[in-house]
Amino acid sequence: MTRQKDTRNNWMTFQFVTKCRYNCFRRQSVIDSCVEGFKELEAFGFEFGEMGFPLNHAHLAVNLPKKYSVQDALVMLKSHSAKRIFAEHHGFRKRYPRGSFWSQYEHHESAGRKDKKDAEDYIRNQLKHHNVTIIDDRQQRLNSFTAE
Repeated sequence: MTRQKDTRNNWMTFQFVTKCRYNCFRRQSVIDSCVEGFKELEAFGFEFGEMGFPLNHAHLAVNLPKKYSVQDALVMLKSHSAKRIFAEHHGFRKRYPRGSFWSQYEHHESAGRKDKKDAEDYIRNQLKHHNVTIIDDRQQRLNSFTAE
């Protein structure tokens, strides 16, 4: 018997805040590390929509697999992203010596098929809403020095 893919969706929007509301998401490399940590959960059936990182918190749209409760999903999202950030940005251990990156505050709400577009528009406009400019500190290649 073949298993059919579950066609139902459980789209939710989440907001996570950094511990002590430190402005940790000023640099694009930290944002990329956090996104990669979230994306590790795609192997467990999570599906991601828009994500926004205005300085000290994260907004994201996630389609949760039906086998996980909201509480389990919160723990998984926060732990995978924090582990990835600490692994790739060693200086964060100075600011967070106990290894707790996210605060206890979180907000989540269901975003059904109709509300999903509005929720993703809200997430997409977070940088403009908070008047934030992200510093792109990722290493780039210099084409003038590469061998031809």
